[in-house]
Amino acid sequence: MHAHLQGSLFDQTDEVRLGPLRGIRRRELGSGAWVDLLPGWLTGSDALFQELAATVPWRAERRQMYEREVDVPRLLAYYREGEPLPHPVLDEARDALSAHYAEELGEPFATAGLCLYRDGHDSVAWHGDRTGRSATQDTMVAILSVGDPRDLALRPRGGGAAALRLPLGHGDLVVMGGSCQRTWEHAIPKSTKAVGARVSIQFRPRGVG
Repeated sequence: MHAHLQGSLFDQTDEVRLGPLRGIRRRELGSGAWVDLLPGWLTGSDALFQELAATVPWRAERRQMYEREVDVPRLLAYYREGEPLPHPVLDEARDALSAHYAEELGEPFATAGLCLYRDGHDSVAWHGDRTGRSATQDTMVAILSVGDPRDLALRPRGGGAAALRLPLGHGDLVVMGGSCQRTWEHAIPKSTKAVGARVSIQFRPRGVG
């Protein structure tokens, strides 16, 4: 899979490694929802992007929308609990997040979903991850981004303009927690700017989708 990447000027190493999580900062959103943000958690992110873009078995999906079937505007891959992830640093990231949030979450992160946004035309519409236990319980979804930054937009559930935009790429980490999946929505909007490709890796606990 060829995907165009506009490389980071600040992350030129080919050594792919994680930094400490102690610099993470929390932002309360209201209604019990919060997001934690750690820019540049992963170094060597451009090298990891290139490997994931080339080696992950990406699949295109189609989805029913009203009376017609349409292409999902991004490529997808999913790794179930117990399946080996496509790079060792992703196993390390999942383990580090499970340890960091062990007291607050009470269980490990188990699955990993990957999305490849090839350019500004690829996107994901407003939604909350409310499949399974997350429909009724507080939980967490952690997202590690590599490649060109794209805005993660957040708004209170019910509609309206984005209340918060977080440009994520080049090794940035965001964790959405508390009631965020039930009381807020998030999206990756389309972009009219000339943006390169981005891969997001979403870690979720068991039974959260």
